[in-house]
Amino acid sequence: MPHAKLTLTIPEGIWVGTLTRNHPEATVRVLAALLEDEQGVGLVEVLSEDLPTLLSDMESQADVTLVDVLQQSDGRALVWFETSAPLPLLAARDSGVPLETPFEVTDGDLTWEVTAPHERLSELGEMLEALGVSFDVEYVRDSLPDEQLLTARQQRLVEAAVEAGYYDTPRECSLTELASTVDIAKSTASETLHRAEEKIVKQFAASLERPATDRD
Repeated sequence: MPHAKLTLTIPEGIWVGTLTRNHPEATVRVLAALLEDEQGVGLVEVLSEDLPTLLSDMESQADVTLVDVLQQSDGRALVWFETSAPLPLLAARDSGVPLETPFEVTDGDLTWEVTAPHERLSELGEMLEALGVSFDVEYVRDSLPDEQLLTARQQRLVEAAVEAGYYDTPRECSLTELASTVDIAKSTASETLHRAEEKIVKQFAASLERPATDRD
């Protein structure tokens, strides 16, 4: 079945586009979302160097009807939200394309991967155009690729860490220096690396064969 990757440009006046353009260093990661009586409700992970200002800005958006901060730490917040302008959700529903999460919004651009028959993908494109959402098709493949272990953000940071010598012995680059190199907050770098390292270590551990004495 076709698998496509799209980059949507969120129109002006839509909260997540406005919010991430106001804070281009931030990332809004949508973990879950659904439609409820034409309203969008969902759960997002927000990463920002100036989290209090961003959350205040989020609450001030006219099309955001509820913001409930469930967890908050340095540079990261888990937020439940409700919105009266759920454009991606409307497009997914009306085209019959399942909404796949998580997806990320950075500086007004939403990166979205979808899996559906060709005719449904065409309908999705038509719905996005009808809603005034411009988009680029990064690729369309006839089969779903192997699951990506790391997100694009995690992969970029791990690659930068390796190149800078962060994992060398002795270490050639501190976490502070790495964060400065990629222009993100130290707390964001730490959280992103921790998540990436967890996935890498767990995959490695799962690939190891148990000793014969441990097998049934």
